[in-house]
Amino acid sequence: MGKQYLCIDLKSFYASVECVERGLDPMTTDLVVADPERTEKTICLAVSPSLKARGVSGRARVFEIPKSFTYIMAPPRMAKYVEYSASIYAIYLQYFSKDDIHVYSIDEAFMDVTNYLPLYGCTARELGERIRSQILDEIGIPATCGIGPNLYLAKLALDITAKHSPDFFGELDEQSFKDTLWDHKPLTDFWRIGHGTERRLHELGIHTMGELALFPDQEKLYDVFGVDAEILIDHAWGIEPVTIADIKAYQPQSHSITNAQVLGCPYPFDDALIVVKEMADASCLDMVSKRVCADSVTLAVNYERDEESARAFDPARPRWWSDADRGTARFPEATNSRDVILPAIVDLFGRIADHNRRVHNLMINFNGIAPEGEGQLSLFVDSEHTTEERARQEAILDIKKKFGKNSLLKGIDLMPQATQQDRNRQIGGHKSGE
Repeated sequence: MGKQYLCIDLKSFYASVECVERGLDPMTTDLVVADPERTEKTICLAVSPSLKARGVSGRARVFEIPKSFTYIMAPPRMAKYVEYSASIYAIYLQYFSKDDIHVYSIDEAFMDVTNYLPLYGCTARELGERIRSQILDEIGIPATCGIGPNLYLAKLALDITAKHSPDFFGELDEQSFKDTLWDHKPLTDFWRIGHGTERRLHELGIHTMGELALFPDQEKLYDVFGVDAEILIDHAWGIEPVTIADIKAYQPQSHSITNAQVLGCPYPFDDALIVVKEMADASCLDMVSKRVCADSVTLAVNYERDEESARAFDPARPRWWSDADRGTARFPEATNSRDVILPAIVDLFGRIADHNRRVHNLMINFNGIAPEGEGQLSLFVDSEHTTEERARQEAILDIKKKFGKNSLLKGIDLMPQATQQDRNRQIGGHKSGE
């Protein structure tokens, strides 16, 4: 027998948690998870299944929900969702070794069940139902399950088949994939095909996976997509050679650390500079806590869209590609020193950012991440000053760890334009609820 995978997704996870916390049925309660302190343009983090059934998009903005609908708006509580996710992962561990589980996101996981089916004396579907029922009985969260002979088909069985099935199960193999999904539209329903990829496929006259599989000019596909063409072609035939063991064994050649945020309202240049400094400070502390250094930093500044940029905007491209300035600064040596990094980022922001436009979001990416001590030390480093700064950073980390991230703040964090205090109360960019 070949491989068998389960892919389990927790339905409208954040919304379901909020329903369970209120003693309500997640499948029948009209509820959205969104921050009521933000404007009506804010995107809902989750929409309950009953609202989706009434036509509300899973990623709707609050103003897009019909005014005639009565629903509960629950503020995000990311710490609570992490707690629930950990409890559900503990259920998975009752059935499988962690080596056979790949946690794809907070609400989705893959399991290689191949060697467990003889042990439990059941089919993959029966095992998936057993796990799904236990999650519902013990945690109260409904789940959807996809089954397939590889990770890709299990994911498609979940995303396309199970989510439209009355029993929330989907199962695909290579033949049933061809029979049922080769003519399926749109292409963006398929894993790893975004709007940009779909647009380029359409330009080649490809509108379905069947047309992609049978496309006569594979060289053209490689010209357009590069090495990603191989993945597209494999997926068009329902082929995915990567296993969970391969994912566990993967070691990236390079590492980076990213700090990004969308501002609550567009900021003029000087106000955005305050946020950039806060982000640099926080990133330096993060690297010190992880005992790593970076050899360079990349800064991306995305602006409020004006009339000119709106006319030039290509909706098929990701928003963050549409209207941003970018630049990179290299450090004299790999470092996590605030005294080195902060001036470099401030100078970079001053050089690349448009002083006359308002900033919508910022991203700082630290490149060449490596453990401390791996690089060669510069002869021009003031070792005494470096030691003092490091002691100061360590002391700050100790205080924050013991008393909370907002227990020790810099003066800049108290300015009205600053965001770090709010960020310290967030997980993944959303309110922790604590």
